[in-house]
Amino acid sequence: MNAVVLAVAVMLVLSLLRIHVVVALLIGALTGGVVAGMGLTETIKVFTEGLGSNAVIALSYALLGSFAVALSRTGLPKLMVNKAIALVGKEGETRKKSLSKVLILFVILMISSFSQNLIPVHIAIIPIFIPPLLHVLNELQLDRRLVATVITFGLITPYMWFPVGFGGIFHEILQTNMKDSGLTVKMDQIPTAMTIPSLGMIVGLLIAVFITYRKPRQYENKAIGISKENDVKYSARSITIAVISIAATLVVQLQTDSMIFGALSGIIVLYFSGQLKLNASDTILTEGMKMMSYIGFVMISAAGFAAVMRETGEVETLVKDSSTLIGNSTALGVLLMLVIGLLVTMGIGSSFSTIPIITTIFVPLAGELGLSVMATIALIGTAAALGDAGSPASDSTLGPTSGLNVDNQHNHIWDTCVPTFLHYNLPLIAFGFIAAMVL
Repeated sequence: MNAVVLAVAVMLVLSLLRIHVVVALLIGALTGGVVAGMGLTETIKVFTEGLGSNAVIALSYALLGSFAVALSRTGLPKLMVNKAIALVGKEGETRKKSLSKVLILFVILMISSFSQNLIPVHIAIIPIFIPPLLHVLNELQLDRRLVATVITFGLITPYMWFPVGFGGIFHEILQTNMKDSGLTVKMDQIPTAMTIPSLGMIVGLLIAVFITYRKPRQYENKAIGISKENDVKYSARSITIAVISIAATLVVQLQTDSMIFGALSGIIVLYFSGQLKLNASDTILTEGMKMMSYIGFVMISAAGFAAVMRETGEVETLVKDSSTLIGNSTALGVLLMLVIGLLVTMGIGSSFSTIPIITTIFVPLAGELGLSVMATIALIGTAAALGDAGSPASDSTLGPTSGLNVDNQHNHIWDTCVPTFLHYNLPLIAFGFIAAMVL
């Protein structure tokens, strides 16, 4: 069996068996490396050397978690919760509760989407925005699997479709790598080509909202780190300082392209304003780092896993072996390329990193199958995006879990990864296939 396929399969099966994702990534990487003939020592060396590539991301999320908890001392999260509770209404107000569900889901969707383009901070907004709303979500009996699905939609679809923010980066990487592989495309062709696959994401979202997770789900109201300070008082001054600190975080991050210094700037504002007391800062900031430590360790481990997968050289082998099975069947070729993209992204956890891996071989293969330029764009773009939803190592799934599991009532694999995999990857394969065949 191909080493990459085996490694990803081992990682996914262990994760589904509720083995910790970090352990699953470690065992999967060792399995893939050894099967590929790298040997145990070389596999461990490559894995270890690869860990550093995601260290910056891990530190970024740790500081953002600290900033989120520090921000709670201003009373802003408490104010948000109070306003949200006011929307819920009294018990028995069925219509008002239904409207509240729609409103809160819409707000979560908009904030998640805007984090990709309008204010490109990606998942940095989640630990600030989601934990304070958990008690409200509990009151509304909203299924957190639905909330995770909504957030993941907002984290993925905008970069697939719109050439702004992270979408601009995704489209630029796609264009550059296709050009390097011998096919020149225009930037304005990419959004058009990605329209049909993006509609698949919309279909998945609608199924989750109106069919799969319609029923209410009960959760226990537990004290959580970011909202348990019920004695925190807020005032016009404290809310103003909170807004300024958030603005400072966003501005610095956009100017420096660094989440680390963005979060640091927000913390500094809270320090100098007096909202974050020096004698309590150590405990508060450490609490925030603990909240985001899970996502940090998974991202670091995923970097090591990805390094081993690249070193095996068997991604290219997988594509070449698959091409021999295709023959003259365009439909089979398109389907196999989509599945390969799914496997690669599920393993390394990044659709952006998948593009350079698959484009080199997908472009000439698509040419041999007689696919048009637009169809080739749609095929490669969809193949790269496939697996971002559902991958245990993707920040598009780790982000929602980091916000929804602060009270330990939301499982990363079964409540985020499995729902997002089913609702987005399956429609993406179907709509990506259609796009490649009709464009």
